[in-house]
Amino acid sequence: MTTLLLLLILISIWVGFYQLVKQQGRILLRLDELERSAKTMGGTSENFRQETEAEGLPLGTPFPTFKFPDLSARTLALEDFRGTCLLLIHWNFKCGFCDSIASDLAKLEAKLEKQNVRTVLLAHGDERSNREHAVEHGLTLPILLMKDQGSPKPFRGQGTPVAYLLDEQGRVAAPFASGADQVLALVRGVADAEILSADGRQERKKLSIERPLSESRIERNGLKAGTPAPVFRLPDLQNRMVSLEDYRGRRVLLVFSDPQCGPCDELAPHLARLHQEHEKNGLSVLLVGRGSAEENRRKTEQHGFRFPVVVQDKWKLSKEYGIFTTPVAFLVGENGVITKDVAVGTDAILALARDTTR
Repeated sequence: MTTLLLLLILISIWVGFYQLVKQQGRILLRLDELERSAKTMGGTSENFRQETEAEGLPLGTPFPTFKFPDLSARTLALEDFRGTCLLLIHWNFKCGFCDSIASDLAKLEAKLEKQNVRTVLLAHGDERSNREHAVEHGLTLPILLMKDQGSPKPFRGQGTPVAYLLDEQGRVAAPFASGADQVLALVRGVADAEILSADGRQERKKLSIERPLSESRIERNGLKAGTPAPVFRLPDLQNRMVSLEDYRGRRVLLVFSDPQCGPCDELAPHLARLHQEHEKNGLSVLLVGRGSAEENRRKTEQHGFRFPVVVQDKWKLSKEYGIFTTPVAFLVGENGVITKDVAVGTDAILALARDTTR
């Protein structure tokens, strides 16, 4: 009886092990099959694994229809672009990451048109603002305004910029691209894709997005401690030029702010106090504002700033420091080197200041 029971146990274990191996074999075969499919599309196995883990609609999924006005108040729907491939980008010119790649998109428009690819921006903001920014960056592509209507469902909960490449029938043709570096990589990959003629038809041979991705990497988390602080020379509110080099030999709390930013207003009285308490002990406060000089002048008077406020052109200096949000601050040492990682938000900036003044 004991022998029989032992035999039954051994048989159960063997059957279970066999099923496990069989199932594992199926999984491995399926992965191999999918990996081969990815390679036929021009990608590597590593890129494929990353793509399968990415967010967004699966390949081949029809993109939900939409209908929005363009800058001329003409209403356009997704169906109006059928017959061409479509790069659909969720966009906001007030977003520093969007602003950082706008000129690159303008330069690639002609190449994309040769590939029978249209780029369409689904943009936030009003007609005037979008038109002015489009002219400034040389963008002539369609810009559709999502004024009173929500974003298409695949873009809801996503930031800007994010993008989908759709085929001629409006189906997802490439993995979802999230963030400026991935969006620009996708656009460059499509623009540089080879076109072959087969049986009288034009076919896309290769979508090579992995190389441009590495080449277009945009720092978005701020320069790290130990990095020399990028030098600059910008006008203050009296139109006098202020240079970071002027502060050599002193520690500088370099703050990036925006007159339209609520948390920046919350931080403002603390900056005024810090300057008053520590201007004589080797710590200088220097604020870099966005927007117009007049906007920054009003904020300066409102909060009683007695330290220099300079104005950057859009996000240009922010881009050099590798971060596109406000308020943020860097502590620059006497030798012009960043001494601590970037502080983001009021609490982190005040903590950075406390550590500096102890």
